Amino acid sequence: MDFHNKPKPDDRSNNVERLQTMIGNTIENMNEAEETMNFTENKEERERIATKNERRQESIKAMRAEIEDETEARQNGYK
Repeated sequence: MDFHNKPKPDDRSNNVERLQTMIGNTIENMNEAEETMNFTENKEERERIATKNERRQESIKAMRAEIEDETEARQNGYK
């Protein structure tokens, strides 16, 4: 029997905490990017940073929605 291809069991027990950490890290990255943007004169660089932060904001929204789903699943016993 080949145990190397056996999938790991679905462990959702720490998903909310993991997502909260990811949100915190993303917010830190956004803040650092904003600081960088304040010190650059290059218009293209400023636009690139702004665009990246917009994508980060969308990611944060998605992660918050996933937290809501995970919280509900947790309350329902992950059924």
